[in-house]
Amino acid sequence: MQDLNRLINELGISKVRLAKYLGVSRQMLYNYLGLDSIEDWPKEKSMKLLTLLNIKENTEFKNIKVNGDYIIAVESRLDESVKETSTHEISPDLKGFSKKEQEILTEIFNLLKEKLTEDKTKDTYYSLVYLHKFLQSMDTAEELKYILAYMSKTFGFTSPTEFVFNKEKQFIFESIMFSAMTLYNNGGASKTKISESHNRFVEYIEQKKEEKLSRTQELNTAKIQALRELGYTEINKNNAKEVLEKIAEIESRKV
Repeated sequence: MQDLNRLINELGISKVRLAKYLGVSRQMLYNYLGLDSIEDWPKEKSMKLLTLLNIKENTEFKNIKVNGDYIIAVESRLDESVKETSTHEISPDLKGFSKKEQEILTEIFNLLKEKLTEDKTKDTYYSLVYLHKFLQSMDTAEELKYILAYMSKTFGFTSPTEFVFNKEKQFIFESIMFSAMTLYNNGGASKTKISESHNRFVEYIEQKKEEKLSRTQELNTAKIQALRELGYTEINKNNAKEVLEKIAEIESRKV
């Protein structure tokens, strides 16, 4: 079973998806994986797992070489099966979305829930906090989409020649990203060598924060002035349009 657990981890298959594929609860899957051998599994479940992994016997687990093509093939078989059984689990809140959108949102939610259930360390929590901030920022920088594509390609889930966004920009970004990650993984980016670069990064972020704070203060000042000139004490749904237009006018006076 050690070889099977290693194989599942290398493939990056979530316990939620694998449990759905086998038609069991997540807890039951954990029970299966805790047994001494897959031969102790119910025959139907063990055969289904072997089919997913495209092997005939459990003795083949240790011989499987996980590469991009194998991951994609397993993911394809897993997706087809899980899609057939996941519809009834979709939350009523998702009924306004297409079938594919419902499926991916459900998968994301279940995977995040699984991560927190399995690992309640601060690392997991803060990883999800950063993921939340990442998603909140998606519309502010197109490069964030390229990062997601790069990671999907790196772990073998997506073909490296697939470009669903801006092909030229994505190609350039992935090339630069690969060079940076190669430098990082090969130990060529020691803290001493790149400390100055990180200092510039910190200075850049601090400058952006100051600019944002300054802009916020400017807008607050303009809002107060607009309310004063219009004779209002606050912005509400009845005067919002008028106040915003007055703010724009005040801002234009500075040009």
